Amino acid sequence: MSDLNSSKISVEKIGGTSMTAFGDVLRHIVLHDPKRIYGRIYVVSAYSGVTNQLLEHKKTGERGIYALFAEGKGYQDALTGLAVSLKKINAGYADLGLPLTVADAFIDQRIAQAREYLGAMQHVLASGYLSRHDVLLAAREVLASIGESHSAFNSVEILKANGVKAVLMDLAGFDDNEAWTIDERIANSFKDLDLANSVIVATGYTKGTEGIMREFDRGYSEVTFSKIAVEVRPAEAVIHKEFHLSSADPNLVGLENAIVVGATNYDVADQLADVGMEAIHPKASKPMELAGIPIRLKNTFEPDHPGTLITKDFVGERARVEIVTGTDKVTLIEIHDPMMVGTVGFDAGLMTVFCKHDISYILKATNANSIAHLVWDNQVTAELVAELEALYQVVTVKPSAIVCTIGSNIGIPGVLAKAAQALADAQVNVNCVSQTLRQVNMQFVIEREDYKTAVKALNMALCVNSGTPVPRV
Repeated sequence: MSDLNSSKISVEKIGGTSMTAFGDVLRHIVLHDPKRIYGRIYVVSAYSGVTNQLLEHKKTGERGIYALFAEGKGYQDALTGLAVSLKKINAGYADLGLPLTVADAFIDQRIAQAREYLGAMQHVLASGYLSRHDVLLAAREVLASIGESHSAFNSVEILKANGVKAVLMDLAGFDDNEAWTIDERIANSFKDLDLANSVIVATGYTKGTEGIMREFDRGYSEVTFSKIAVEVRPAEAVIHKEFHLSSADPNLVGLENAIVVGATNYDVADQLADVGMEAIHPKASKPMELAGIPIRLKNTFEPDHPGTLITKDFVGERARVEIVTGTDKVTLIEIHDPMMVGTVGFDAGLMTVFCKHDISYILKATNANSIAHLVWDNQVTAELVAELEALYQVVTVKPSAIVCTIGSNIGIPGVLAKAAQALADAQVNVNCVSQTLRQVNMQFVIEREDYKTAVKALNMALCVNSGTPVPRV
């Protein structure tokens, strides 16, 4: 890395929904402060929905081009349809200055390259010389990279059309044969650049010998963001999303009852990620935490709001619950067995089964002869349940929800009681409860149909009506 004044550099991640509203990105982020146009590195996601089309829908699992390739049929036609879809996206940015002839030609070139790669992989699959699993993982890498290369290329062309001297940093590596790791590619790409006087637009996808999709799957763009930040060491890294990090989901509690968090720490960010509400991917946040780089979460559409600053050591001066969150896409698996009492290592056997089925649990609650684990719905298979039933006396599998009250400083008397009372007043029964000694997260397992009611009740009791001011950093 070249010698530079890191206080003049910012590394900023722009999410897919914000990228789709690129006119707002241009006005609210890139050109908002004429004195701060340069010295910024933007790490961009694909436009909203594009990676779903390439791989599979992140939430519904609806199959994309990758599934067609894995089956060996129809993916060529799907790539043709993808080109049409991406060019339609391009047309939507013509009024921002995107030169459509140039942008459409880039799509044709990149998809032609992808066809060559995938065609070669299909021949290898047919030969049986290499592991099918490894070849399919490589195909996911190739397909995933298209979305970020597309959005990054367009962004640079639009910035140039608006008078900004922008540089494309296409980390997808389609045009080179360098056998670099992800870290090596980033280090070599940013070596000797005059970052303080540049606007760099980098792809959220980075090619590397270890495979960024293999390591991080759909969280790869935030991993690229993190690795670039660790490489250039900015004073602060920024994530632009279409919403603030708030006390609760505005879609559930109403915008008027969603309080911007303002300041929190990396521990809280980890708690959020554990239940699927990612402020930042946990594997992306760790290197930044260790490097002492703060992360600021900002709302793309409110550029003058400071947003929320995540630091390593922040602890609220006054106790308060910062965030109420959770999910209704979980299942409680409870094992009841009289042989458990006093048996050393009883739960180790259960963990062996979970490991075999690649399960990482969210919550664990136990007593003398029962152990309950909360896991994601999509981890519960007939094979898992059958194996557990063959080993243990009573196995209960219950579709559930979890609601969490999270904060950097909630370790005071009365908070748990207040949370339980709020749920009781809302007629929500608690089936399991968990809190560790660190006291940053109180977790309540409840009936699935009570999830929205519970979030509203806890947010109102512990955040909206808490009487504690929100720090602005």
